[in-house]
Order: sequence, then structure tokens, then C-alpha cells
Amino acid sequence: MNIAKKVFYTLSSVWIMYIFLGSLPYKFSGHEHTQNIFGTIGDWMMDIFPRFIGQGFVDYGAYIIGWAELVVSLVLLAGIIGIFMKKAYAEKMFAFGWLGASLIMLGAVFFHLFTPLGIEVNGDGGSLFRAAVSILILGSVMFKIYFFCGKCCKK
Repeated sequence: MNIAKKVFYTLSSVWIMYIFLGSLPYKFSGHEHTQNIFGTIGDWMMDIFPRFIGQGFVDYGAYIIGWAELVVSLVLLAGIIGIFMKKAYAEKMFAFGWLGASLIMLGAVFFHLFTPLGIEVNGDGGSLFRAAVSILILGSVMFKIYFFCGKCCKK
């Protein structure tokens, strides 16, 4: 892998990890902003699905999403370490990490746009939404580059 590709893969992964890991203390500590977010979505879910699903999201959603973001961050870290150690698995780790990040943020963007949560949450000026959109786009583009271009560019 050439140096430009290593830098691009690393920087894109570091951005995702920065956002995901930075939110973990809020998700795992029961912070009031996190409770507001998952409570708003859970209350909305209770109007559509059986009550236990919405209540489960209120009670455990932050932990589940937090763990998913932690796993994705560790997978991306394995990719970063792997490319600098010239390991064959490195690019696959990036691909799984980018796909995972995109799927998590697809859910986040959905909840921002189609539930009472809205784009601006807790007076943040929309920064949480913009971060979710940036990771959704970045992860999707990087996965497509790896999956579709990575195979043909190696020939």
C-alpha cells in the first residue's frame, strides 16, 4: 500500500474514532444529554412499536450504541496498526470498520430526520447531526472505494 493511501485510510479512520470515542463517556455515564436523546427516540418508538421496545431503547440504547461504536473504533485501530505493520488483514479491517460506522450513523441520521429528535439537539446547533452525516458519507465512500476500486486497482 502506498503512503498516500495509508495516510488517507488513517485520517478517515481517525475522524470516525475521534467522534465515536469522544461520545462514549456520555453514553456510558447516563449523561442528561444522552438521556434526552435516547428518551426522545424511545418515547417516539413507544407510539409505533410495543412499549417494551421503546422502553428498552430508553434504558439500554445508549449502552448498545456505545458498545457498537467502541467495537468499530477498535476494528479501525486494528486497521491502522495493521497497515503500518504491513499486515495483510489491514485493509479488510478498515472496510469492516467503515461499513460498521456507516450503518450506525445511518440509524443516527434517520432518527435525527424522522423522529421528534430533530437536527438540533440539546442546543448544539446541529453539530451532532453534522458529525453523523459526515461519518455516514465518509464511511460509505471509503467502503465503496475499498470494495469496488480496491480490487480492480490492485491488478
